[in-house]
Amino acid sequence: MDRKKLLGLVLTGCALLTTILSQAQTRKPNIIFILADDLGYGNISDYNSKSPVKTPNIDRLGQEGIQFTNFYSGNTVCAPSRCALLTGKHMGHAYIRGNTRLPLRAQDSTLAQLLQGNGYRTGMFGKWGLGEAGTTGSPEIKGFDTFFGYLNQQHAHNYYTDYLFEVKNGQISRVPRDTNVYSQDEILQHALSFIHENKDKPFFLFLPFTLPHAELAPPTADMQPFLNADGGSKFGPETPYERKNGTYRSQDNPHAAFAAMVTKLDRNVGEISALIKQLGLDDNTYIFFTSDNGPHREGGADPVYFDSNGPLKGIKRDLYEGGIRVPLLVRAPGKVSAGQVSSIPWAFWDVLPTLSDITHSPVLSGADGLSYSKALNGKKPARQHDYFYWQFNEGGLQEALLKDDWKLIRFKKRGTPERFELYHLSEDIGEEHDLAAKYPQKVKALSGLMLQSKTPAENPEFDWSATEQ
Repeated sequence: MDRKKLLGLVLTGCALLTTILSQAQTRKPNIIFILADDLGYGNISDYNSKSPVKTPNIDRLGQEGIQFTNFYSGNTVCAPSRCALLTGKHMGHAYIRGNTRLPLRAQDSTLAQLLQGNGYRTGMFGKWGLGEAGTTGSPEIKGFDTFFGYLNQQHAHNYYTDYLFEVKNGQISRVPRDTNVYSQDEILQHALSFIHENKDKPFFLFLPFTLPHAELAPPTADMQPFLNADGGSKFGPETPYERKNGTYRSQDNPHAAFAAMVTKLDRNVGEISALIKQLGLDDNTYIFFTSDNGPHREGGADPVYFDSNGPLKGIKRDLYEGGIRVPLLVRAPGKVSAGQVSSIPWAFWDVLPTLSDITHSPVLSGADGLSYSKALNGKKPARQHDYFYWQFNEGGLQEALLKDDWKLIRFKKRGTPERFELYHLSEDIGEEHDLAAKYPQKVKALSGLMLQSKTPAENPEFDWSATEQ
């Protein structure tokens, strides 16, 4: 071969290599966002060494990526927390501010719609809770190419149900199914199939799993490792739960059942991670794992036994830390450095702008959130929130505002005076020492910020004007 031909082949090879490297560098990253249901801050063993249940697969996400210790949910119950996550708005501005069957409106844009518009295949498998079939909040309207799971969050209280829906080819329909099959098993299989089917395209996979939300009725095979040979629980003493008013199923061993559900959740996370590696997608996939709010007591669950909120006070339906501070672990080899632990505070409404940033998707105007993409490598973002605000509307009005480790909680019921509690979290993470009487000027300043943080609810179900009387 003469020199000219050889040189030509070398130059062609270099050009091809440059093109391949350039394409690899500009490939849109895949996003997998796993949202557990009512999993407490202390239910993950890397957050709480005292947890009776180990979560090695979930822990590994943080060990091979980053673990955030000051991450907050959108609310202290399911639907509004999901609304904050997907619309980028906190509870002072969001349309859905509590559990409701009212859907997202046509004008409420979602993260899935932004990514879909940027060429992503979008799939959701699990619990939606933001709009039923035929409404403006149905998943196929809100940006999901495919969906399998629960539309109505009340139906999601039952794992053996025929109230499951799917989206195919832009159409939503109810799925005929065997009600003896545990719904989480089907949900997982749909998620794994979605990854297989879209391995050559950029995808956004949203997995709002129902585990470990009550009911405490996992399959026999999942329960078996947590029972003794005589059928008794390894997590005794147990207090059997009896079914009430046709809601959650009875359970003789609720501790063992809860342990089985958390273990199943952890195993499912491991299966997803393993498939990503098997398909060679590991170096271009972000996996996020978090929970929608704090732990619950319903259906026989026992957050005290499991130390489900760790060092935090409160559970689901509280605006204490145990109701809204949630785990967040992020893994993305080559993009997120391994072994990090970060105390940078951020919240659900920051997820939309953060994922828009890392996927180079359009920015949603009117969102409350900021991009915390730099925080994924432990760096402080150029812009951070001056404070964080929450609102909860069951049994009266609760509000919370967090600024510089000072947290103010306001309680107001109709016809009664407002009441405040003030905590300095850096010195009192368990919110045991109310400082409101000691620092009245701090209460005044933070309550003023509360007023600035909210607009009257456009959704009539969350109109708190009467409560303020």
